[in-house]
Amino acid sequence: EVQLVESGGGLVQPGGSLRLSCAASGFTFDDYAMNWVRQAPGKGLEWVSTIEWNGGSTYYAESMKGRFTISRDNAKNTLYLQMNSLRPEDTAVYSCNTTWKSRTFWGQGTQVTVSS
Repeated sequence: EVQLVESGGGLVQPGGSLRLSCAASGFTFDDYAMNWVRQAPGKGLEWVSTIEWNGGSTYYAESMKGRFTISRDNAKNTLYLQMNSLRPEDTAVYSCNTTWKSRTFWGQGTQVTVSS
């Protein structure tokens, strides 16, 4: 079965940094694009970033450009999101997902809280 497990969230001060990880199993990780999505308190889902199967192309939502970096280590079946210059409005549950055999699979999410 497909499994995605996020980690690395926590409490950080404005301007700080965190690196999130998403450990994948149950599918051929290096055949599929991966995504990060977030949901802030009281708000809907917001797309954060996408990386193609081999890491050759990356895409970011406008508010994340220059601050966040998506990457993947296919040898370790792991997706990463490096977050710098964090702002209070970045506070959200961050989840990774992928579409495999026409179905979208999600991890449980990891909480990021940016506050002084």
